[in-house]
Amino acid sequence: MLLRKNIPFTYIFKKIRIELLYVLTIGLIIYYLTSTFRNVIPEMPLGIPAFLGTAISVILSFKLNQSYDRWWEARKIWGSIVNDSRTFVLQLQSFLPRNCSDIKTIAFRHLAWCYSLNRSLRGKDGSEHLENFLNDEELQHIKSHNNRHLAILQLNTSHLADLRNMNMLNTFSHVQINNTMVNFSNEMGMAERIKTTIFPVTYRYFLHLAIYLFLITLSISLRDIESYFEIPLLLVISAAFFLLEKTATHLENPFSNLPTDTAMDAICNTIEINVKQLLSESEVPAPLSSETFYIL
Repeated sequence: MLLRKNIPFTYIFKKIRIELLYVLTIGLIIYYLTSTFRNVIPEMPLGIPAFLGTAISVILSFKLNQSYDRWWEARKIWGSIVNDSRTFVLQLQSFLPRNCSDIKTIAFRHLAWCYSLNRSLRGKDGSEHLENFLNDEELQHIKSHNNRHLAILQLNTSHLADLRNMNMLNTFSHVQINNTMVNFSNEMGMAERIKTTIFPVTYRYFLHLAIYLFLITLSISLRDIESYFEIPLLLVISAAFFLLEKTATHLENPFSNLPTDTAMDAICNTIEINVKQLLSESEVPAPLSSETFYIL
């Protein structure tokens, strides 16, 4: 997630350096052709690139809106996970005996679920770095599953069912906690849907093609302007279009290890702090901070 800090120019430039190289090449070629074959190439009315530029702006606006919707939905999902995690521990403490060791076991297992879901969404092994929350038997169990976070959720569900069978949870309490477990399952599914649903790739190709076509027509329309002014103008205009398109492309994938990602590491860290403080644990991690312009 981008922070309120100055974003380095190098980060911005790296995102569009290839596109700007194409624009520079196209601009020089068109300038050479319009200068060499001035009597052959007809004049291009400025209204044509203006129309194309307007159309591109509308398409970019649509893509930005759709991409931001995906990013914001991902953030709302993890916001719900934070809220439900707090509720989950409070329910355990309310419905089970105060000194019951099962509360800590289930709560720590839930922390493992949060970190496992985080890592899985980013294409990593969901069973790594969970030694502080799961025992060896549980680690071996989840490694036999493709969906590691689902396996952890199953362990907690089975544990709660055992507590109900031992009459440590009454029917009402079990139903309330089970509703929270259903919320975790739903939130997990919604996050996985965003991860596995790909934004149409052809949309980006057609948009890039339209931008290059716009630049070609604009370059022809500006044939009477000197190259030392025309080429930089093309670069500046194209940079604006390509930066907006890159922003939309990054936002549409909020779980892809990019600075624009949903800050799942920071959110999981917040959940761990909240849960451990509710459990009166002595070892509570510090909030995550970043010296860069983003936090994951």
